Amino acid sequence: MPVEAKAKTSFSTKVSFEFFPPNTEAMEKTLWESIERLAVLTPRFVSVTYGADGSTRERTHNAVQRILTETSLTAAPHLTCIGASRAEIDDIARNYWDMGVRHLVALRGDPPKDKPDYEPRNDGYAYASELVAGLKKVADFDISVAAYPEVHPAARSAEADLDNLKRKIDAGASRAITQFFFDVNLYLRFRDRCARAGIDSIIVPGILPITRFPQLQRFAQQCGASVPEWLHERFDGLDDDAETRKLIAASVAIEQVRRLRKEGIDEFHFYTLNRSELTYAICHALGVRPRQAAA
Repeated sequence: MPVEAKAKTSFSTKVSFEFFPPNTEAMEKTLWESIERLAVLTPRFVSVTYGADGSTRERTHNAVQRILTETSLTAAPHLTCIGASRAEIDDIARNYWDMGVRHLVALRGDPPKDKPDYEPRNDGYAYASELVAGLKKVADFDISVAAYPEVHPAARSAEADLDNLKRKIDAGASRAITQFFFDVNLYLRFRDRCARAGIDSIIVPGILPITRFPQLQRFAQQCGASVPEWLHERFDGLDDDAETRKLIAASVAIEQVRRLRKEGIDEFHFYTLNRSELTYAICHALGVRPRQAAA
């Protein structure tokens, strides 16, 4: 049965959701149950990730195709430039446009695990800023890019990282979505630095509901995000208590988004990990709730 996003949010807050392409039948079922659950919140878009070196290209494409075919949601596939030529990337973008995709998330991407040191291809887009410029030449896509409140792990410095973000925005990106964070002050200081650097696009905070704390720690180590000591304390002793972990996770994220709202933030991007329960609860606390469309 097609998933219909017919509901309207009852609040001015805008949300978007990230999913990843499943690789098993069970994960496929979980993904689509989550999409169905979250679709009624009328997200601005739903993004679908793309593996390192384009390793999930076909599965990403299939998930996007199904979203476009079976729902009324706006699909925003991730597109990375590592491991592909400019011609290959341009062909993928043209195919997406022909499918009806109008929004892309443009990223440099992570190098494959067996080649951790990034070396741009001579015939490829070297960095995300070049990718954004190239995609805008293919078609008038609405493009989101990544931002790093705690600095990208590969950046030479915080200033160089901010310069790179500005290049992506100047190349044609519409918004930046941040890496996840837990210290709201980190985001607020980053937002202020962006404004001083002349970056006038919206900086959408990326929110990661914590499903499993050890998994979160691995994610944080990979992307250079910090995990505050108070967060360790909140989850201490809950390794075998899934129900309490879920309650604590919801509480942490709700505190975070409510404080951001008080600071004037009205748009949030959720890293769902293909799960709907926590994201749905956090959105409810924000006032983003389903409401039957008028007949």
